[in-house]
Amino acid sequence: MTNLQAKTQTSPAQAPIDMPKRGMPVTIITGFLGSGKTTLLNHILENQKDLKVAVLVNEFGDINIDSQLLVSVDENMMELTNGCICCTINDGLIDAVYGVLERSDQIDYMVVETTGVADPLPIALTFLGTELQHLTRLDSILTVIDAESFSPEHYDSDAAFKQIMYGDIIVLNKTDLVGEAELKDIENYIEELKPKSRVLRSQRGAVPLPLVLDVDVNDADFIQQASGEDEHSHSDHDHHHENHEHSHDHHEHETHHHHEDHDHAHDHHHEHHHHHSDHLANDGFVAISFQRDRAFDIDKFQNFLDKQLPVDVFRAKGVLWFSGMDNRYVFQLSGKRYELKNDHRELPPFNQLVLIGRNLDQAEIEQNLEACLV
Repeated sequence: MTNLQAKTQTSPAQAPIDMPKRGMPVTIITGFLGSGKTTLLNHILENQKDLKVAVLVNEFGDINIDSQLLVSVDENMMELTNGCICCTINDGLIDAVYGVLERSDQIDYMVVETTGVADPLPIALTFLGTELQHLTRLDSILTVIDAESFSPEHYDSDAAFKQIMYGDIIVLNKTDLVGEAELKDIENYIEELKPKSRVLRSQRGAVPLPLVLDVDVNDADFIQQASGEDEHSHSDHDHHHENHEHSHDHHEHETHHHHEDHDHAHDHHHEHHHHHSDHLANDGFVAISFQRDRAFDIDKFQNFLDKQLPVDVFRAKGVLWFSGMDNRYVFQLSGKRYELKNDHRELPPFNQLVLIGRNLDQAEIEQNLEACLV
């Protein structure tokens, strides 16, 4: 059958979501000194296969790249054999971002590391409020916390407090060095500061990359892999890309955003940092795909996001159709921050949504979504 027919049917679970590509997705990684940000950055640089990532740091000294991976180094940029680059922000963040955007070889994703004592908001606002808003899309803000040296006193500090408040996903790192009771205390403390936070436990900075980088849920094999059927095909990466829609406007954003990201900790124990992908499988991450040829009621869908979305959903995306509205909307969610942007393409009216998380009750989520349909 032709593609078109295939598209308009209530498509099989794996029908790709065709997300419009707009603007380079950006993840900001923040966290107190020594929390493990650099290890996480190395994990991203070394594990990327199909996605070319640019990591922006304050100085190279912090990042020990395996010398076998280095192709060239000049004062502001290091190139790796896998196509990733690492650049310094000495001349200012905006200039560094333009340096990446103007490269002849395409970079797909950008990760910006803030210094350990920085408040991430000004950096987020640089992407949201300057001309960069048209060229990039703030995808997520990740806050790394060192479980071993954690103390609430730290968080009396303004910067440390803001790092938690503005993080979409909080990565509780070095969980192998601390007992379960202490981890629970830290998680309770974070939950008090920021109810419904999405906290992810990790070791040695290993985090399932599809939760960090923009996930392209188009791939049927990603969904399989997320459901544990195949550990290596990793496409995670590719994924990410596409999604860029940018939008930053998260308008709501500021307010919204950060919301509360909840995650919940899951322990990812990954010792293996190398192939991330298994993480998805090993840690029980699954991708739930929901497709219907009926429209959502926007108020009910909003209520689903605010009241029913399990804290174990870390990311979601889709192209949605609401009753009474002509256009479809591109939907992205990271942690608690979500955005809906008009999709100006002429699209057949149906709903497609994918949610990625851990330990999810698929039947319940589908039932709640079903109840949002008109």
